[in-house]
Amino acid sequence: MTHTPDILCIGSVLWDVIGRTASSMRVGSDVPGRITRLPGGVAMNIAMTLRRFDMTPALLTAIGRDAEGDELVAEASRMGMVCDHIYRSDDLPTDVYMAVEGANGLIAAIADAHSLEAAGDKILRPMSDGALGTADTPYAGTVALDGNLTEELLQEIAGSDLFRLADLRVAPASPGKAERLLALLGHPSATLYVNLEEAGLLCHTTFEDSASAAAALIKRGAHRVLVTDGGKSASKGTQGDIITQTPPAVMVTRVTGAGDTFMAAHIASEAEGMDRAAALTRALNAAATYVSGETPL
Repeated sequence: MTHTPDILCIGSVLWDVIGRTASSMRVGSDVPGRITRLPGGVAMNIAMTLRRFDMTPALLTAIGRDAEGDELVAEASRMGMVCDHIYRSDDLPTDVYMAVEGANGLIAAIADAHSLEAAGDKILRPMSDGALGTADTPYAGTVALDGNLTEELLQEIAGSDLFRLADLRVAPASPGKAERLLALLGHPSATLYVNLEEAGLLCHTTFEDSASAAAALIKRGAHRVLVTDGGKSASKGTQGDIITQTPPAVMVTRVTGAGDTFMAAHIASEAEGMDRAAALTRALNAAATYVSGETPL
């Protein structure tokens, strides 16, 4: 495995514990299903999809020096990710995300990402210590950035010279944390990947469709945006230029990680030199294949 990455994935790398059932659920439901534990987190989900497109991602994250952390790093290395730059903590446990999904979508989820939050800017040390860059020679490649990082860390990144040459791709934040992305709204090289609800929170309104949401975000100062609206539409926007496409219709069997898959497929497509329409189409196809339960390729 080469130790020269094509892209940096900065953010959460943890264990996903997902319970899925074919039944519709409500509060208090107790139904049969399957429970799985897989590597997850925004940065990891993006990195896994990038590997399927033959890109080599490096992970910048915090992982505990516990059995769960050792297993997680070993699995990431086995998949071909660069793990040399992960911050390993002796006193912070490896993070976990737990979700329940029914036939009617995501029912509930809890993200225990306290270790990543506690590590703070320690995860960025390779950007300044010469491993991946320095203040004088900052990293000039693509960076996939987890929008669920703390508001303080996102603000630091937004104003840091360490990222002034980077092509920033900001991953979907959870709706509850969407306003954290305001720090990056005016960044000159940032591309925001958000869903319709997150776009509304950033603009303090609601939108009927992805095209109007993309236009509003650009008006608010975003350099470039991609807005998704489930199976209805997706729009890519820059100043004065918005295109919209409709995703393929598929049977939805899972939802956790779909936005990360969309973003990674779009990044990989642009890295291969696809034009804007072809890159959006490929990303939508990858996300549709993912939610249908297949492997996106």
